[in-house]
Amino acid sequence: MQIRLTNTLTRAKETFAPADPARVTMYVCGSTVYNHPHIGNARPAVVFDVLFGLLRAEYGEAAVLYASNFTDIDDKIIRAAADAGVAINAISDKFARIYREDMAALGVLTPTHEPRATEHVGGMIALIEKLIAQGAAYKVASGVYFSVAADSDYGKLSRRAQEDMQAGARVEGEDDKRHSSDFALWKASKPGEPTWNAPFGAGRPGWHIECSAMIAAQFGETIDIHGGGLDLVFPHHENEIAQSESANHAPLARVWMHNGMLNMAREKMSKSIGNIVTVRELLEQGWQGETIRWALLSAHYRAPLDWSEDLLRQAWVSLIRIYQTLQEANELLSGYKSELDSQFEEQAYIAHRERELTAFYSALHDDLNTPLAFRELWAMRDRLKSWLLVARTRRGDYLVIDHARRALLEAGGMLGLLQEEPQSWLQAGTTADVAQIERLVAIRVEARKANEYEEADRIRDQLSLLGVEVMDGPSGSTWRRKG
Repeated sequence: MQIRLTNTLTRAKETFAPADPARVTMYVCGSTVYNHPHIGNARPAVVFDVLFGLLRAEYGEAAVLYASNFTDIDDKIIRAAADAGVAINAISDKFARIYREDMAALGVLTPTHEPRATEHVGGMIALIEKLIAQGAAYKVASGVYFSVAADSDYGKLSRRAQEDMQAGARVEGEDDKRHSSDFALWKASKPGEPTWNAPFGAGRPGWHIECSAMIAAQFGETIDIHGGGLDLVFPHHENEIAQSESANHAPLARVWMHNGMLNMAREKMSKSIGNIVTVRELLEQGWQGETIRWALLSAHYRAPLDWSEDLLRQAWVSLIRIYQTLQEANELLSGYKSELDSQFEEQAYIAHRERELTAFYSALHDDLNTPLAFRELWAMRDRLKSWLLVARTRRGDYLVIDHARRALLEAGGMLGLLQEEPQSWLQAGTTADVAQIERLVAIRVEARKANEYEEADRIRDQLSLLGVEVMDGPSGSTWRRKG
């Protein structure tokens, strides 16, 4: 099944064809580590994590190489370190660790490579020297700048004409650059800032040159996929293209992909505006990682996403229903495990899997259409639910139910969901004493056995006040956190 992806460069959906199917390369601009990642920062991490998984399923895990960087030298990091009175690496190390922890909580796989900008300054200096020698960059007192006029293709990604980029492009301290649209490759040394020696003067790298050097170090001149948020199209990715392609005379990436922005109250979420909610805050509020991940994938990756508590609650309720169906299947099949294991045939499951999962995988192969993939996930859940209903009234085909359960779990896994034991997930996040809940549920079970239904109802009401919902089934009673 061919993967089709929308290429920002061509504005078209294209069949993905890596240069080497045995070495598929993807680079996604990562985090500038100076503060807690907010939920908008998590969207590209989750989106491209799904693509990472899809590529691995298509080409093999060992064949797909994915890099996402840490920008660990930047004006914001320098300011954060100065404000805290600590070394710069104390800030960057702390928030790189927090970023990894938060993304892991959302089920994001660790990329193959996580380069840090400070580890590649030598490569940045070499690239800048090359650009100066070619006449594409020049040195002045404030640093080294890329000459946008030297690149006739500048603006091809964002579709902006050079004359439209002049106004407002000046940055404080860069008054000596030749043109307002020229951008910094190297910033001359300033007191209190980290400094590296270079043939063109001591200083530190500009932001854009960092990714070009890290891509070259990890993968070479041209990669298969370059991704990031829509806000990076200009100037960051435009400038990456200009400096890399001017130096190497080769395309930087075959496919450029950009996820839409995340909005809070219909306004773009941004640290500078202050309308942010961090991943850590959501987790501490009791929202499970899979709930947050579902919400982030609920819209097509290229579309904007309006973030709200209602969106989270819808995601949570959806997961409750699917996990509850999986729990019911587990309970029904538990008494037939040895029988099912002896009957299980890989070929029979593969045939069932193809019937169940073809539409689901078609959705993901079509430019990561997660809304359609979720629709197919629901259809799979509904079919499993219907087979469970039949099995309760008469002996069902338990092997078919087992196949359907496995296929649903596989589809969820491709989205980074349904990775926990159903009962554990359903009970997670309650603020009540779990031991007390379990004791009350056990007492209620005994009351029901003794036909003491008033007492059973009283305990149900008591559990409800604790934020717990009791579910009675053929194999007994279980509970979950109440919505």
